[in-house]
Amino acid sequence: MIQFMLLISRQGGKVRLAKWYSPYSPKDKAKAIREINTMVVGGRSTKSCNFLEWKDKKIVWKRYAALYFVVCVDKTDNELISLEIVHHFVETLDRYFGHVCELDLIFNFHKVYYLLDEVIAAGELQESSKRSIVKTFNHQEAIIEVCFTFHSAISVPSKTKKKKK
Repeated sequence: MIQFMLLISRQGGKVRLAKWYSPYSPKDKAKAIREINTMVVGGRSTKSCNFLEWKDKKIVWKRYAALYFVVCVDKTDNELISLEIVHHFVETLDRYFGHVCELDLIFNFHKVYYLLDEVIAAGELQESSKRSIVKTFNHQEAIIEVCFTFHSAISVPSKTKKKKK
């Protein structure tokens, strides 16, 4: 089971996305991010292994352009399947955004979280079809657009009182 997923920027090590599937206190989250950031971003060569042991868990990571996609999984989980889930999520982002970049993730973070929720639920792979995920997401966006258009078309009467003569 995936414990959490982090997207970390290569420059500066800023966390661009953090999704936790297991309960961690805010202090433990900050400590985990700091430790993993140091292990993955700082000091790892590009030819080193993408699997690390951390506490009683495994860290699986993959670098795409300027971002590190990091997942923490149980020690008994298969690292290659975890790496495939990361790759599947990246391909889903790429299919939706069309050549996804870090700025897409920064300015559309709510969409990235929604897509992640379509791919992974409760730490397990939920949907393996990228086409189905993007289709569902586009349908959801169309519904939101209709609701927004309908809401903005409704005029709210003003509550001004008429002056008495």
